[in-house]
Amino acid sequence: MLKKSTIEKIISEDMAAIWSILTLDEKHLITDNFVIHNFKKNQIIYAEKDEPQYLWTLMKGKVKLFKDGIGGRQQILRLYRPIQYFGYRAYFAGESYVSSAAAFEPSTLGTIPLALVKDLIDQNRRLAWFFIHELSRHLGGSDTKIVTLTQKHIRGRLAEALMLMLDNYGLEDDGETLKIYMAREDLANLSNMTTSNAIRTLSAFVQEKIITVDGRRIKIVNEEALRNISKFG
Repeated sequence: MLKKSTIEKIISEDMAAIWSILTLDEKHLITDNFVIHNFKKNQIIYAEKDEPQYLWTLMKGKVKLFKDGIGGRQQILRLYRPIQYFGYRAYFAGESYVSSAAAFEPSTLGTIPLALVKDLIDQNRRLAWFFIHELSRHLGGSDTKIVTLTQKHIRGRLAEALMLMLDNYGLEDDGETLKIYMAREDLANLSNMTTSNAIRTLSAFVQEKIITVDGRRIKIVNEEALRNISKFG
C-alpha cells in the first residue's frame, strides 16, 4: 500500500488542474479517498448501464470511450490521454453510463468517489467551474464529431481520426511515427467505417505518399496534406 505522502505527491503532480484549486482540508479529503488501479490491455474500466461511482483520472496509458451499436458494431467516441478526467457526466446527470470505457493499453488510473466530488463542488465554486468547463469542452467536441460522421466522406473521416491520434498522443522520437498503435478494426470504429474501407483508405494514403504503414505503426509523411483532407474531407 502506498504511503499517504506518496499518494499526495502523485495527485499533486498528475491532477494539478484540480489540486491547485482545492483548500488544504479538501486536499486531505482527496488524498484519503484516492485509489490507484492498474488495468490490462482491453480490460473494461466500466460498462454501459453500470451505475457511476467514481471520477476516473488517467495517469498513465491510453483509454477509449466506446458504445456498441447495431449488430454489435463498436463506435469509439473518444480517446483519453494522461491527464484527463472521465466517468462523471452520468453521475451529474443522475443516470447510468450510456457508454463503456476500456484500457487501450496497460494503463494506470486513479479514482475518487463521486459522492465526495459532489460534496467538494458544493463547497468550492472554483471546482464547480472546472467541471463546467470540462463538460462544455466535451460537448463542443461531440458537436464537431456529429458533423464529421454525417457530412465528411470516408477519406476525411479517416484523416481526422489520424489527426486526433496525432494531437492526443504525439509522435515517437523519430518525429513521424504515431505514438499509438491501433488495430485496423479500432481505427475503423473511430472513423465510423467498415474495416475493409479503413484498410483501402489507408492504402490510398500510402500510395499518395501521405503516410507509411508497417503493421500497426503509422508514420505521418505529409502532415499538411493529411490535415487538408481532414478539414475538407
